[in-house]
Amino acid sequence: MKNPLTLLLVFFLISCTSDPKNEVAIDGLKAPVEIIRDEWGLNHIYAENQHDLFFAQGYAAAQDRLFQFEIWRRQATGTVAEILGEKELKRDIGTRLFKFRGDMKEEMNHYHDDGEEIITAYTAGVNAYIEEALKNKEQLPIEFKVLGILPQKWTPDVVISRHQGLLGNIGKELQVGRAVAKVGDAKVKELFWFHPQDPDLTIDAKINKELLSDDNILELYNAYRTTVKFEKEDIVEAYRNSDEEKALTSIFDGKNDSLSIGSNNWVVSGAKTADGNTYMANDPHRTIAVPSLRYMVHLVAPGWNVIGGGEPEIPGISIGHNEYGAWGLTVFETDGEDLYVYELNPDNANQYKYNGEWVDMNTISETIQVKGMADQTVDLKYTQHGPVTYVDEKNNVAYAIRSAWLEPGGSPYLASLRMDQAKTWEEFREACNFSHIPGENMIWADKKGNIGLQAVGIAPIRNNFSGMVPVPGDGRYEWDGYLPIIEKPNDLNPAKGFIATANENVTPDDYTHWNAVGYTWADPFRGDRVAEVLKSREDFDMESLKALQVDYLSVPARTLTPMLMNLRLEGKADDIRNRLKNWDYRLEANSIEAAIYVAFENQLSRLASQKFIPSELKGIVYSLQLTRIIQWLENPDQRFGTNPAKGRDQFLAEAFSNGIIYLEKTLGDDIEKWQYGQEKLKHTAMQHALGDLVNPDLQAKINLGPLPRGGNSYTVGSTGGNNRQSSGASFRIIINTGDWDAAIATNGPGQSGNPESPFYSNLFEPWANDQYYPVYYSKEKINEVAVEKRMLKPIK
Repeated sequence: MKNPLTLLLVFFLISCTSDPKNEVAIDGLKAPVEIIRDEWGLNHIYAENQHDLFFAQGYAAAQDRLFQFEIWRRQATGTVAEILGEKELKRDIGTRLFKFRGDMKEEMNHYHDDGEEIITAYTAGVNAYIEEALKNKEQLPIEFKVLGILPQKWTPDVVISRHQGLLGNIGKELQVGRAVAKVGDAKVKELFWFHPQDPDLTIDAKINKELLSDDNILELYNAYRTTVKFEKEDIVEAYRNSDEEKALTSIFDGKNDSLSIGSNNWVVSGAKTADGNTYMANDPHRTIAVPSLRYMVHLVAPGWNVIGGGEPEIPGISIGHNEYGAWGLTVFETDGEDLYVYELNPDNANQYKYNGEWVDMNTISETIQVKGMADQTVDLKYTQHGPVTYVDEKNNVAYAIRSAWLEPGGSPYLASLRMDQAKTWEEFREACNFSHIPGENMIWADKKGNIGLQAVGIAPIRNNFSGMVPVPGDGRYEWDGYLPIIEKPNDLNPAKGFIATANENVTPDDYTHWNAVGYTWADPFRGDRVAEVLKSREDFDMESLKALQVDYLSVPARTLTPMLMNLRLEGKADDIRNRLKNWDYRLEANSIEAAIYVAFENQLSRLASQKFIPSELKGIVYSLQLTRIIQWLENPDQRFGTNPAKGRDQFLAEAFSNGIIYLEKTLGDDIEKWQYGQEKLKHTAMQHALGDLVNPDLQAKINLGPLPRGGNSYTVGSTGGNNRQSSGASFRIIINTGDWDAAIATNGPGQSGNPESPFYSNLFEPWANDQYYPVYYSKEKINEVAVEKRMLKPIK
């Protein structure tokens, strides 16, 4: 029996269908394509050939996410300033500076043997819907009217753009270099948690350390990679918010070089499950946004029957399953970027010294249209290492970034096209060999009972430097090619019966290719908790794995809370501390104990940053990893004073007191009202990119929440470290390889990015409440939950 929401959706869709047969004639198709939409908004696409399958995927995705597609296209092509003016000019310069300029046919066919056909068919499908939308401009999503713009056509270079990828560590590299320049490498190693190897942080004597503090060095790179931000003047006056302008961070995902980006995945063998089947679970953690970062689809054609999630602007599926196996991903630390510093010719700033000779930079001129001003012509410069981000003529120095992701095959997730057709572990692992970006832990579980791991990502081999600080570009610090992906860490059917990763270091101790492994990893807390639970029983099923995926037990709390119990506290602080004595360490919404602990943990991190980051590094190093702080607390030394144990306890007491002050200031004096999960403490509210800038009626339509949340960035059910959840798992999936129709998922807030669609926010509340929906695979089950059937037909 269908629920009321389903009936409402059916009514809406029927009422919106002008053609009683729901057929659309489209130029570009070779044969009819059927699209069945289920009650959760997922499109199941059935085509008679490969071309039409990906044409239809592009068409349907553009229909759901047209505004998101237009912003993506402009970011990818360096044309944002055309609609937002001079403030976006440097973004467009950066985009064009880092544009892939290799052979497009070679590039597309890297991702699949038929990559050119697949990608061009996909963009043709996107363009077919754009043509359709432009014929009826009044039906365009509201964002186009608010900004006074129209969507424009795609080309394959939009699909292969790297602008949204998890690319490398260039920001961290310059940060570490600046820190070393200020306080030396020993102090920096003390503050940062580098592992599993000890990196060489020596800055070459030829580099003027003082110049590394110049803010211009990465300005173009950062502009290219940041989120698109709208301002009040961008809004058509009729839609404008009349209130005082507020600062807004866009919800379009701007992936940055941050340890806060994370994910969980695991595969479990049949020896540890109640039904004897292998299972795969994955929940990638990224920006929480409306529309969601992930987009789910089911693709069926000869040679294709794959279902799951990916990024909407990319053909294929990056996380999901076919008839044979299931796969998922988390980030595996891979350093694919280096900052090179060049000595310039005093007589010719276009020449840099390399191997003792002056070498000319290559120059490409581009003209950029800018709203409100004349077209701007810019010169983009390149050394043999890569794009030049800054030329400091005053000091005869230039900076360029070598980027592994500018090699052919560097577009994020597109190599998943090969994985989508893998029939065996061996075929899946071969497909992994083409997955250059991002660095990932790819896991596999199949119907034959196999579970496997293969780390992927294009990894430069550095034989004489670590890649953690800038180096001279004079020829002495070169990459020795790339490590074959197949030689990155891997595993198959381990005796323990499971494989799990959570962005922590999973490199085995006996690994030999340390010159192609990074040094910075996420805290191990999520990974430790997943491994702890998976070791604990031999009868896992869908419900128990779902419980693990949304588990809010805090591993740090199990270490830090007992430390509080040893403190001598008085009065109110003592009473509040005692409420934690029998606490189960779970950060559940409505829990007072969770609120007390998280306030303490947050203040602990703030206090550690205040006390232990040297003044010289203020403005360079902003925070410390919690693992490093806990290591100091467990083994107190002179940093806590002449009596380290006493100083450590005073430090803990101060952090706890600060947490109480924060709660009183935020929630009032009544402890019974200090529940975790409320709007002032921990919640989710998905704000549209235009959410603060439009009038109240439109705000109510496009913004979602608030709703309560539990957890934080250190729990398996990751909800980020902010009071308003800004990152975490909007998309989750769990797959039973013995019963494809038993798969479940969540993808908040919905499949569509159009506020008028019933699928814009239908998954928001279930997602916030950690509820799942079925991901049906068989056509029989899909038909039972269908709310719309469309037939796309070629124009004869």
